[in-house]
Amino acid sequence: MRKKILIVEDNVALAKIQKEWLEADGFEVMTVMDEPAARKWIARAEFDLILADVRLPRGNGISLLEWMNWEGKDIPYIIMTEYASFPDAVKAIKLGAKDYLPKPVYRERLLELVAEQVKALSVMQSEQREYFRRPGLKAREAEHLARLVAPFDLSVLILGENGTGKEEIAKSIHFNSPRKHRPFVAVNCGAIPRELSASLFFGHKKGAFTGADRSEEGYFETARGGTLFLDEIGTLPYETQSALLRVLQENAYLPIGGNRERTADVRIVAATNEDMEEAIGKRFFREDLYHRLCEFEIRLPPLRECQEDILPLAEFFRKKFSGELRKETAGFTKEAERLLLTHSWSGNIRELRNRVRRAVLVSESSRITEKNLGIAMIPPSPRIELEQFVPLRDARLEKDSIIKALEICRGNKTQAARLLNVNPTTLYRKINKYGIE
Repeated sequence: MRKKILIVEDNVALAKIQKEWLEADGFEVMTVMDEPAARKWIARAEFDLILADVRLPRGNGISLLEWMNWEGKDIPYIIMTEYASFPDAVKAIKLGAKDYLPKPVYRERLLELVAEQVKALSVMQSEQREYFRRPGLKAREAEHLARLVAPFDLSVLILGENGTGKEEIAKSIHFNSPRKHRPFVAVNCGAIPRELSASLFFGHKKGAFTGADRSEEGYFETARGGTLFLDEIGTLPYETQSALLRVLQENAYLPIGGNRERTADVRIVAATNEDMEEAIGKRFFREDLYHRLCEFEIRLPPLRECQEDILPLAEFFRKKFSGELRKETAGFTKEAERLLLTHSWSGNIRELRNRVRRAVLVSESSRITEKNLGIAMIPPSPRIELEQFVPLRDARLEKDSIIKALEICRGNKTQAARLLNVNPTTLYRKINKYGIE
């Protein structure tokens, strides 16, 4: 099915050219001239991307994006205008625009950007939230810690690999806290342009710099009274870290161009998949800021360490997508279950979710097979016994067993550790000990 794009542009000739470019590239395109018409079509039809001019005869591209956020319309959005200005860029990025392009927009750049956003659409859609209480001990422990700290106004640092559900835990903390009726503002620190960071966090006053023709609130003001969730905190530029530290120390901040400090009435919940000790050691991250953010720490385990969660999660997603995709499925074959349990799941819950959705879509029988999952399978082999890695009399036997397991698992150390019935950490140590490539 062709992806559908809405162009909101009052220049009829320009809209026609862009429509021709995109249709020639395989997209279905609709054009409208103003904000009311755009709202009408967004409310009644499904679009995969929206290209909107800032200045329109009725309304504008910024207020259209604000309305979409209010209505919960999570559609990739690109702002275009002949009147490029710093405040518009700040406002658009704060509201979630994917990019901000001054005119003229060249064909190659437009098609490249549209292709990037459409490719990322499946990832964006996978961020839709659903609740599932996991049965595994490690997952339940993390959920318990979240409920435990929620009522207390402590800064929380959530550590975990990509796809482990860090934002879900952050939301759980917020909605079980006294701040639950105030905003929950999520900020992807990795997507903040360095030159816009101060304005995005603290806001600016009219006339603070060239092009600042109106005042804008920052994240701290937007989240006032609520929770500010700083995702990918480990990627924050060093100078921005220093500014954030001052706010947390003094509980106040000054908008750019302002002359009166404001109280920073927010709770900070941060998350990262970075090794923070290593980042601090290499001076990529401030140690003093780390301790400010980490008044309470929650570690989310990777899915490969939660075997007891894999099949219940897979079953939960199977039922969900069977309903959404209108495909009748009754479960997984034994072979599919075995594959689910032995896969490394480097993408964690997000990867499992996507694999099951794919399997439901392509399944042609009532039970999902291992082929439907689209996961490279390890060829069956006799189980290798390493006596739980108790040191053997002849270390060469141990080394040979490790090499054989790695060959069978095609270099996947997590699967090799499972095959050998040892902890992955132990296997890594043994690999280093024997100098195995």
